Amino acid sequence: MKGYYRPKNPQKYKGDPTNIIYRSSWEKRCMIYFDSNSNVLEWHSEELFVPYRSPIDGRLHRYFPDFWIKIRERNGDIKIRLIEVKPYHQTQEPKKQQRKTKRYINEVKTYGINIYKWKAAKEYCADRGWTFQIL
Repeated sequence: MKGYYRPKNPQKYKGDPTNIIYRSSWEKRCMIYFDSNSNVLEWHSEELFVPYRSPIDGRLHRYFPDFWIKIRERNGDIKIRLIEVKPYHQTQEPKKQQRKTKRYINEVKTYGINIYKWKAAKEYCADRGWTFQIL
């Protein structure tokens, strides 16, 4: 499921509110929640990048987390979170297989890259007093 999201509260979106793209129904649900929740003060989608070094080629790349949100917590504190939306199976290391199929090799490669992206995102957030979260 892919498409464009049109926010009901465009003033909360920090970026171009006419160009918000979702790539899954889960991302769309997050957008609806962020847009409508009064405790989400600001948000944007794939507007910020985190540099990371790829384990595949050893070069620097840019990782664009799905969301940046500024929220008011129940105790009144204002916090910032970077959020990545992934299906559960993509957050788990692929099970070793006897046959090294193309699919298995791609899963291992993708998982390895994601681990490096997420590690870089956690460090990036820690340096700024933010939180990185995988949903």
